[in-house]
Amino acid sequence: MHFQWAAPEGLDYARNRYRREAQQHYQVLEDHLAGRDFFVGNGYTIVDMSAWGWIDRAARVIKGEADPLAAYPNIKRWFQGIDARPAVARARAVGRDHSFKKDADEQSRRAMFPSNYPPA
Repeated sequence: MHFQWAAPEGLDYARNRYRREAQQHYQVLEDHLAGRDFFVGNGYTIVDMSAWGWIDRAARVIKGEADPLAAYPNIKRWFQGIDARPAVARARAVGRDHSFKKDADEQSRRAMFPSNYPPA
């Protein structure tokens, strides 16, 4: 997500390449899920748990799309099934009682992306 959201301006090549790579990866998942309810075998596994976390961020990965999974109906169907699980609701509640810093100020950008700044 770095190139979509945090890379310095003027890196259109990197942004476009990243987006195409992400779309290709989504297509691999889309094709794999055709006719399947889960990624591996006939049941929910750690693979589904892990993939759910990444697909949950589709709006950040495919920036600017109102429905980032519209082009991937198998992923969307799979995601909605996993997202409806009670364990997902519990996972989403983790940290809600903690106040996280929400401002992406200069200090936080320098800490998260030091390579974007010259050495002090």
